[in-house]
Order: sequence, then structure tokens, then C-alpha cells
Amino acid sequence: MHYAIIETGGKQYKVAQGDTILVEKIGAEKGASLKLEKVLLVNDSGKVQIGKPYLSGAKVICEVLGETKGEKVTSFKYHRRKGYRKKIGHRQQLTCLKIQELVVNSK
Repeated sequence: MHYAIIETGGKQYKVAQGDTILVEKIGAEKGASLKLEKVLLVNDSGKVQIGKPYLSGAKVICEVLGETKGEKVTSFKYHRRKGYRKKIGHRQQLTCLKIQELVVNSK
């Protein structure tokens, strides 16, 4: 099984070729090809390479499928006996990526 662990938007994702993932919004056009170069780990049929913190020469090539919004998150602030109530909603903007290829430089 070939997979990689990448970092984007301050979060880490385990990806393999053909996977579709939702990441925090990246300013890229729909249909564009994107290279993610912050690769932390690559497993190539049991041969594991770990970066310090990133692997040099490793990258994940993916295609941008579009943008969407995540589920609504509600935040409620309240101070008792003060008449203070505040309800805030937030929907994170996300980008949908399809993983096309894992590129690794073998040493």
C-alpha cells in the first residue's frame, strides 16, 4: 500500500493515489493541478521514509475539484446574571482535492 502523510492548512492528512480529501481553502481555480510539497511521511510497500520535518524531493500532485463549505459550528457565549448572550455561527470554506500521484525521490 502506497500512502503519504501531508500537511496543509495547519492539519495533517493521510492520502493515497485516487483519494479525495477536503482541506482548508486554497486559492486555486477548479481543474487546476496543485503540488503539495509538505510531505511528512511516505510508506512505499513497507519502506517508510520520515522527514525532519519534511521529506526533500517528495511531493503530492493533486487536482482541484472545487470549493465547498463545511458544517456549521455554533459558538454560544453567556455571562450569568448579566443579560449577556451571544450566539455565533461559522462555516469553514473548504477545497476538494483529488490525489493523482505521489512522487518520491529514493535515496
